[in-house]
Amino acid sequence: MQTFFMFGKYQSAEAVKGISAQRTQKVGEVVKKLGGRVQSMHALLGCQDLIFIVELPDTAKAMKASVELAKTTGIGFTTSPAVTVEEFDKIVG
Repeated sequence: MQTFFMFGKYQSAEAVKGISAQRTQKVGEVVKKLGGRVQSMHALLGCQDLIFIVELPDTAKAMKASVELAKTTGIGFTTSPAVTVEEFDKIVG
């Protein structure tokens, strides 16, 4: 499994109006359907409104999650792969 950070930005007033516990639950359902799991979800202040830290099998599944969530929620996502600092040190060391 790979870790991905999904940064979300509300794209419209409709996306903001749709804020609900049910929509939040939908995120977990989409990620699970794609073979992954949600590690954590946070609301943010600043340039981004949300961050979801998820584990997914591969980049293709992360792309599918990003697009499916954007279509169903109206939230635009920027999704980035992530590795721990320990993994990073091994890769570049």
